[in-house]
Amino acid sequence: MKQSDAAKLLDISGAVTPELVKSAFRTQAKKYHPDVNPAGLEMMQMINDAFDTLKDFTGTINQSENPEIDISNYPEALNNALNAIIGLAGLEIEVCGAWIWVGGNTHTHKDILKAHKFKWANKKKKWSFRPDDWKSSSRGSTSMDEIRNLHGSTKPTKNNKFLKAS
Repeated sequence: MKQSDAAKLLDISGAVTPELVKSAFRTQAKKYHPDVNPAGLEMMQMINDAFDTLKDFTGTINQSENPEIDISNYPEALNNALNAIIGLAGLEIEVCGAWIWVGGNTHTHKDILKAHKFKWANKKKKWSFRPDDWKSSSRGSTSMDEIRNLHGSTKPTKNNKFLKAS
């Protein structure tokens, strides 16, 4: 996971210390714990990955190149997007870094995906949910396998537990 994505998930920016990361991790873990959140297993996996990325980091992280974009609500937007689709039949949900990718039988759920700001990636034939401030530089030339190798991947199992994808 990229440091900027990890910072978005932990809702931190600016000067970062291990103590701040630990405090932010605890706050987010309480907020998105599986006991209080239907998409909690996936959110906790992402929050744990974010903590692992930043736990030893000391320095400055700017979450957005454009200061007019408010990225502080990204963890909540990600959680809302996951909760909106987690129970829909026929979807194949995968999280790579701080992005949600959705494949499978998406046609019947197209309106729900659009309503929750998922975007269609024609080259990948999947829907994606990403940070609002993300700007593409590759124009979709990166394959899903390359994305998985770069950012890691988790998928839900049949019993709705999330496991690292291979």
